[in-house]
Amino acid sequence: MDYTQLLHTLQNAIPTAIWYLIPFFLVAAVIKSPWFKGKSGEAVVNLSAKLFLDKTRYHLIKNVTLPTEDGTTQIDHMIVSRYGKFEVETKK
Repeated sequence: MDYTQLLHTLQNAIPTAIWYLIPFFLVAAVIKSPWFKGKSGEAVVNLSAKLFLDKTRYHLIKNVTLPTEDGTTQIDHMIVSRYGKFEVETKK
């Protein structure tokens, strides 16, 4: 049996298949990165607050910096209503 035809086919097919995998691995690396997780978490909180909270009762304030004894602290989302103040911290 002549294996040269099979080897020639494999040599031409493998580089083509690898080019399809490179974008897949790049997208997977971006999705697993802390930057993407932080951005997507912020987007979920913003979208949820916009869709599910009544705008006449709740007010969303984003990226609040408050002074503390040690310096400052940052709160990602603060929801203020007559029922109280709610803080939403997204993981990064």
